[in-house]
Amino acid sequence: MKLSNRITNITKGGSDGWDVFYKARAMKDAGEDVIELTIGEHDIKTEEPILTAMYDSAMAGNTGYAIVPGMQPLREAIATRVQTRTGVETSFENIIVTPGGQAALFATHTAVLNPGDTALYLDPYYATYPGTLRAAGAIDLPIQTSPENDFQPTRAELEAHAKGARSLLMNSPNNPSGVVYSRETIEMICDVVRANDLWLISDEVYDTQVWTGEHLTPRAQPHMAERTLVVGSMSKSHAMTGSRVGWIVAPKDVITKLIDLSTCTTYGVPGFIQAAALFALEQGDPLEKRVGEVFRRRRALAQEALKGVNALHTVPSSGAMYLMLDIRATGLSGEDFALALLEAEMIAVMPGESFGKAAAGHIRVAMTVEDSRFVDALKRLATFAQSKIT
Repeated sequence: MKLSNRITNITKGGSDGWDVFYKARAMKDAGEDVIELTIGEHDIKTEEPILTAMYDSAMAGNTGYAIVPGMQPLREAIATRVQTRTGVETSFENIIVTPGGQAALFATHTAVLNPGDTALYLDPYYATYPGTLRAAGAIDLPIQTSPENDFQPTRAELEAHAKGARSLLMNSPNNPSGVVYSRETIEMICDVVRANDLWLISDEVYDTQVWTGEHLTPRAQPHMAERTLVVGSMSKSHAMTGSRVGWIVAPKDVITKLIDLSTCTTYGVPGFIQAAALFALEQGDPLEKRVGEVFRRRRALAQEALKGVNALHTVPSSGAMYLMLDIRATGLSGEDFALALLEAEMIAVMPGESFGKAAAGHIRVAMTVEDSRFVDALKRLATFAQSKIT
């Protein structure tokens, strides 16, 4: 028996460039002391009061089927958060709660794409993007940006691919580069989207992790609310990665159809987890600042540790929990550099090639270990890189 083309085409038969990560995990599982700077997983854990709220809700009996769109108090809290931060009128009817941001990414594309439609996304990209688009039945088409332009997309790059496409997926603050799109970039993207009648999917899961500049949602631009679907999540902002709570912000008629999709796929998010998410949102900005401050601090430590290292160029990291380092001066590809670094120094980073062609010759460093260990790893990484050009 043969499986469907849709499911066998998700990865196109490859590993999506995660071989270094799997090797590092195998070494760690074997007891080796690997410093893992690979995936975006907080080294701090979900705060205890949030877990207590989750426990109390479960023990109170909130363990049955939860309403599929999400509990109305949680949808209202998300809507209030969105409206307060963006200035765009938003009600609970514009919100559906999903099992994490990844489920939201799949649902948004399933909502706006027909099988065989072309779905655009910006390169470098979060590693699941291509597979998500293929799983939704789309033809995935990456648009390469340039490291020389700090991975900010240009009008020429977008217009060269926009004609005949159905949607564009963007992500700012950006994983993997740490770049925050400027106001000019956001306005240009919206111009191209409107001119070519595209749906815009905006992945904003890092909206609370902005170190320089400001987070701007394209949904707030003129005539964009009706064609923009925003993906949000508790994972990064509240250190709740394993709880799997995300959401989609979209026009009311789109949310109605997304509820139909959720009814026959995920069937919602457990009620006791939603209760914990609501409690976490009710803690307001102080909690989100505590979670984010760890990475603001480590970004500053990294800038100091890498100062004057001519083997490396740091892509301006304005947000998120990552650094993108240009290692092309070493003459190595990102993958070769990462493998050699793992063997020589027991430090695991992600090759830029894992995130698309635009990031070739780069590595992504997740700022996700304790400060002193992080600084030690960066200094050893810098020395290793320097040895390759001297």
